[in-house]
Amino acid sequence: MKSGNMAEIKAHFGRWMATVQEGEEVQICKRNVPIGRIIPIKGSPKKNQTQLGCGHGTVTIKGNLTDPAFSENDWEMLK
Repeated sequence: MKSGNMAEIKAHFGRWMATVQEGEEVQICKRNVPIGRIIPIKGSPKKNQTQLGCGHGTVTIKGNLTDPAFSENDWEMLK
């Protein structure tokens, strides 16, 4: 089991999570005193079930997206 202080784990969170993903436990310390552990989930990870285009047709666009939201006369910074 690897061990690291909170500041080190916070600064390099991705590396520590990669260690957990590889199956190793990580002990979290605060001023070198153990306060917790991060353990990997047993079993195979679930496959992503998201399908491309699953939200197709669920949004209605009203108006022209390329038109300004309000007229140039209302922009004080352009005067």
